[in-house]
Amino acid sequence: MNAIMRQAQKMQEKMAKIQEDLAGEKIEHSAGGGMVKCIVSGQGEVLSISIDPEALSEGHEILEDMVLVAVREAIAKSQVLQQERMSEVTGGMNIPGMGM
Repeated sequence: MNAIMRQAQKMQEKMAKIQEDLAGEKIEHSAGGGMVKCIVSGQGEVLSISIDPEALSEGHEILEDMVLVAVREAIAKSQVLQQERMSEVTGGMNIPGMGM
């Protein structure tokens, strides 16, 4: 029983370290040929959005679409990174409550 508790504690420690590392990661995605860029943390938090002044001439609906694409794709990349890192701890098993 103690061995199981030690394994669980080690897993929790590894997960905390992964979460800490992910917070420091920066993932970028751009849309519209680089006119809109979004940077998110490895935890999926939007850190910045930059818009090239040239994008303003594209019209507001196109600009809105470019921002949406950049944000969604950056977040999607961060989710893939989270899953990859967590699988290192879980051995690829999908354990409920262990996701990010």
